[in-house]
Amino acid sequence: MFGSMGFTELILILFIVLIIFGAGKLPQLGEGLGKAIKGFKKSVHEAEAIEAEAEAAAQQQMASQPSIQAPPPAVEQSTAAAQPASRA
Repeated sequence: MFGSMGFTELILILFIVLIIFGAGKLPQLGEGLGKAIKGFKKSVHEAEAIEAEAEAAAQQQMASQPSIQAPPPAVEQSTAAAQPASRA
């Protein structure tokens, strides 16, 4: 965006801002702009930290849950072993 702007264009823009706002307001404008940029960067970093924390908590929760395993296959018993021996 600013790559194609040269030094002359930046001086012209600064001159126009100086005329519109006056010399007394320039430090206040700069300070406000600096605080806005600082606040934006801080919120971006906080959002990334919150996102990383949530991802770590989700991974920890997945690791702590017991894995669901299928029950072992049932062993068939023969009918002779299942019925008691009869006495004659």
